[in-house]
Amino acid sequence: MTNGGVHRDKRPRKSSVSSLDSVNEPQVSDLESAGEDTDLEENSDNGVQEGKETSDKDDGMGAGYDLDVDDSLSNPTITRFSKLKSKQPRRDTDTVSADLPASFASLGVSSVLQNALAQMSIRIPTEIQAACITPLLQGRDCIGNAKTGSGKTIAFALPILQKLALDPYGIYALVLTPTRELAFQISEQFAVLGAFLNLRTAVVVGGMDMMAQALELSNHPHVVVATPGRIVDLLKSNSRESNLSRIKFLVLDEADRLLTPTFAAELSYLFKLLPSGRQTCLFTATWSSAVDKLAEAPPRPGKMKPFVHRISAPVETVETLKQYYILVPSHVRESYLFDLLCNPPDTVARMRRAPPEATPPSKKVKRKKTQSGAKSSLEDPEAPEQPPPTIIFCNRPRTAAYLTSLLRTLSIRATALHSRLTQRERLNSLSLFRSYVIPVLVSTDVGARGLDIADVAMVINWDLPVESEEYTHRVGRTARAGRGGLAVSFVSERDEERMLKVEERINTKLAEIVLPESRVLEKLNAVSVAKRMANMELHDAKFGLREKIHKMKQTVLDA
Repeated sequence: MTNGGVHRDKRPRKSSVSSLDSVNEPQVSDLESAGEDTDLEENSDNGVQEGKETSDKDDGMGAGYDLDVDDSLSNPTITRFSKLKSKQPRRDTDTVSADLPASFASLGVSSVLQNALAQMSIRIPTEIQAACITPLLQGRDCIGNAKTGSGKTIAFALPILQKLALDPYGIYALVLTPTRELAFQISEQFAVLGAFLNLRTAVVVGGMDMMAQALELSNHPHVVVATPGRIVDLLKSNSRESNLSRIKFLVLDEADRLLTPTFAAELSYLFKLLPSGRQTCLFTATWSSAVDKLAEAPPRPGKMKPFVHRISAPVETVETLKQYYILVPSHVRESYLFDLLCNPPDTVARMRRAPPEATPPSKKVKRKKTQSGAKSSLEDPEAPEQPPPTIIFCNRPRTAAYLTSLLRTLSIRATALHSRLTQRERLNSLSLFRSYVIPVLVSTDVGARGLDIADVAMVINWDLPVESEEYTHRVGRTARAGRGGLAVSFVSERDEERMLKVEERINTKLAEIVLPESRVLEKLNAVSVAKRMANMELHDAKFGLREKIHKMKQTVLDA
């Protein structure tokens, strides 16, 4: 794969705040100009709003795949990248020396936390950890930028826990995230690292019982991990502002998303309640203009300028990720998806997971059916071999539900993750995928940020993201912690402009995969039947009606 010589889009955007210190009492009008509103927001207890739908040589991709990195394509449906011109690579600078400490001990991490890390098989700090842990232990504010899967959570969790051990009383840290699933994951990581402290954590997100969450806050947990909308609703309804008076740390994880107009009012409310002497930490995988403005802002008198660590590499995605696209006529996209899942490239096919053990023949169990009525792959002797762990991203909840039903009908075990599911259903889907029971997760951008799921082999972009920066977060679900991974984007005749923006954003040119047309069309009839059944299932479930009701509720809340 070769670099396309393009640089990141640098169109100016307004920032939300002028400095980390001035985040204490920002104006809502300032926060509302923090950046472009994109397709993933969670700013109320009703959940996530989602927007409009819309190389090297052969790296072991295997037989049946042609890799073409030439710009001139013969496909008549698309004149690809005709507008793309060579540009100078983006120039990023790193604020820390390349000679980073090689151990957690040299960073000042306590022996008890080193032991906790060792139990997690973590012994050498990553770049973001080596850069940010010491400044945070020294009491400085921090802005950390690192590629996906590089251990940003540990970079802020260790300093918080080490300082908490000296003063384990009250709510010590508030961690804000844009999505519920990420909040649960961060809480789990805190619990593992802080077991020696008998750490108490609370997750405050939408879709859960507010009374139970209020009770948790009243018990003074050490660390609260929350989405902005729900924590504000809870504070307003229960008048528990005093619970935040002793907070020493405020963390904005996925800061580029939080510093957008969606969360403006909630952040403004929270910052007014928090003590001015707290430490503030921002962590992000994508560098937005709002984050950049905070990094460049002069500090207030008596306050040190925040420590800034920024990615120095010109490419935003990790080196172990192989990125490709497939030119797909829009009317047969499902057939291409089915073929790709049934015939994954050799580089990821070896990561297939063994299916759950079948029920012993001696036990008489009724044959189960999926929600679509099709027999499961375990019970169908002609079912295709299950694909390696794969996440399929799309832009709309309806599309996620449709593809999940389609794949189940085709005997591919799949589960959905989107904002129209209850929180219990969302957590159950993640649990099934994490535990290897189901190999395919079909998700909207609810699952694009921060989720750390081991051994995801492949990410498929069924829809290209509306905002190009979301591409980085989506493909970052694979090739994590030094592992390899594959990202494949479906590009139809309407996607040229989005594809250009993605390549410009990541400063990398994607290579093409050409699936054998004869093989794709072999299953066209079966796929056509599955499409009809999936649409019938959505109709019977009145999925469209549920979406209309949700939009009406959201309109009332916004008013």
